[in-house]
Amino acid sequence: MTQKPKEQRIETEVLIIGAGVTGAGIMRDLALRGVQSLLIDRKDLCAGASGGNHGLLHSGSRYISSDLHSAIECREESTILKHVASQCIEETGGLFVAVEGDDPGFAENFAALCQPAGIACDQISCADAKKLEPLLSDRLFKAYRVPDATIDPFRLALLNVAHAQMLNNSSFRPHTEILLFTVKDGKIESATCRDNRTNTTLTIYAKQYINAGGAWAMNIAQLAGCKDVSLLYSKGTLLVSHDRLTTHVINRLRPPGDGDILVPGGTVSVLGTTSIRVDDLETVKPTVAEIDINVREGAAMIPTLAAARYIRAFSGVRPLLQSAGGSDDREATRGFALLDHSTQNLSNFSTITGGKLTTYRLMAEKTCDLVAERLNNSEPCQTHITPLPDEESCKWTEPGASPKYWYKANDPEDMILCECEMVPQSAIDEIVKDAPGAEKEMTLKAIALRSRAGKGPCQGSFCGIRIASYLYDQGHYHDTTGLIHMRDFFNERFKGTRTVTWGLQAAQMELAEALHCGLLGLDNINDD
Repeated sequence: MTQKPKEQRIETEVLIIGAGVTGAGIMRDLALRGVQSLLIDRKDLCAGASGGNHGLLHSGSRYISSDLHSAIECREESTILKHVASQCIEETGGLFVAVEGDDPGFAENFAALCQPAGIACDQISCADAKKLEPLLSDRLFKAYRVPDATIDPFRLALLNVAHAQMLNNSSFRPHTEILLFTVKDGKIESATCRDNRTNTTLTIYAKQYINAGGAWAMNIAQLAGCKDVSLLYSKGTLLVSHDRLTTHVINRLRPPGDGDILVPGGTVSVLGTTSIRVDDLETVKPTVAEIDINVREGAAMIPTLAAARYIRAFSGVRPLLQSAGGSDDREATRGFALLDHSTQNLSNFSTITGGKLTTYRLMAEKTCDLVAERLNNSEPCQTHITPLPDEESCKWTEPGASPKYWYKANDPEDMILCECEMVPQSAIDEIVKDAPGAEKEMTLKAIALRSRAGKGPCQGSFCGIRIASYLYDQGHYHDTTGLIHMRDFFNERFKGTRTVTWGLQAAQMELAEALHCGLLGLDNINDD
């Protein structure tokens, strides 16, 4: 006889649905105001667009021709984040470059377009641009410098959650999916959720409910009976190169299009991005056609991109504030919307959607202002002046961090488990013990999200085996579930490599298949 899954009751002041950077930012903002919250996600931190972007901290200059308001927001927020979240940011600077075939009129007016947004924009000679970035095309005819930077969204989200937990015992539950809301007399009484790891039913009671579900925000709002959230879904596909090709962020000096931005991060660069309208949020993955167009367009400004080795491709979905129609998705606003759902006769439910990674903090502030007022909490927002504190278990997502900490420790017993990214045993120990969302039996996918493990050229082919073996040795894994975690980790990495498997990367994948299927037989492992 099958035993009925247990039901668990949880109480909190505020329930936040969606653990992207916005949800994590809301959690921290509330904690700084003394409000306790519970953050849930049906998968894990940054499982949506927050983990599927190029990691650009926008100066705002990308939007000056189409969305001045968003450009100003990005400029203001990037300045704040460089102060309060500096450990997550590399101040690379950015270049906008025009090549033969681009519109000379747009290129000539670029600095004037930046001026109303207050964005620093300095024209430099093509010769100076080539000195800064030798791989730029010889067909260059105009170049400007802007204050773009790069940001680590994973570390950013982890630190926001860790700080909230430290401040007032707010909590985060991954793998917790919202199923339905119970509504009575204009209020949500409770949220029924399922723990997707244990199949346990949770009933969560809160005073306020915040929908920060990103691309899934419309679906979540509909569960509460709200019909006032209307989103357009735009899929973007990006590629990760084997090497870091530039020092600066490189933008094509034209209105936003495919393959027109290269973002350096750590030891790699990210090339993108496409913009394709989609309806199904569950089957989003890169295609060969999208890879081809990114490489072709990117090579016009940096010719070496045509022959570069790519180790991974990935896709994310942008939730855009535009009704479905025939216009170009790139013309949709990159602004955000906060809905209080008063027109839907609900007084304790709100939805925050749209926006950018760069504006996550502002989105959280506006949401928390609304919720705090509803809770009769008069504490002001502090996230624009309170720096994010460092947390040891959150540092391992930083590109190049592992060698720095490993050499400093100078411990010959601290074995390196991921040679591509130099991730040692001590990093795995800290993540399993203290990282936000840590569970008794951490999956390899969860560890990889909280570190650089699996991010290098072999895409986890070797470190997946080493880390799983180490977790068995440490008693974290006891039976075949560890093998299942290993198989699922390799399958997740393969999703990102299948469309870039040519040249040297094809040889890398053949070796991975021999290891994982021929040697370990993971293709024959069952979940039962």
